[in-house]
Amino acid sequence: MKATGIVRRIDDLGRVVVPKEIRRTLRLREGEPMEIYTRGDGEIVLKKYSPIGELSAYAKEFADTIAQITGHLVCVSDHDQIVAASPQAQKEYLSKSISNELEELMENRESRVAEEGDNGFIRITKEDTQGYNSQVIQPIISAGDVIGAVAIMNRAAREAVGELEQKIASVAAGFLGRQMEQ
Repeated sequence: MKATGIVRRIDDLGRVVVPKEIRRTLRLREGEPMEIYTRGDGEIVLKKYSPIGELSAYAKEFADTIAQITGHLVCVSDHDQIVAASPQAQKEYLSKSISNELEELMENRESRVAEEGDNGFIRITKEDTQGYNSQVIQPIISAGDVIGAVAIMNRAAREAVGELEQKIASVAAGFLGRQMEQ
């Protein structure tokens, strides 16, 4: 754990203000859910809550199955990082921070389909090199809130994603969203 040198007092309602610099660095927004952990040595740890993180086992199974059937790369993200990836995408994507473009796409509740020759490609992670020729991105919506996204990407030039992959991404996003509501 890294010390920041910032000290805050607990107010009479038991609240502690997280400094603006830390909120900006960690991309914490007003109303963002936080998990609270305690350690035996008196430490309190705040962690951004990821509802999709709770479904990571389901998300992983979905990513593996979709990849096996389609032969494409598959990733499932929450608001911050990739929480599940198909086996061939794990090394490159799993646990990496999502790109600003993907975050904006989710905030706008947009789906995205891009094929070779389009200018509509977006990076999935901040380090993404966009080494694929087509992609489908579908936001995951639960109880009216966007909680993540399903992305299907293809690198093979002759096997572009199409209507089938769009429907598969939509089904996966719908299923994961409904699982969070239960």
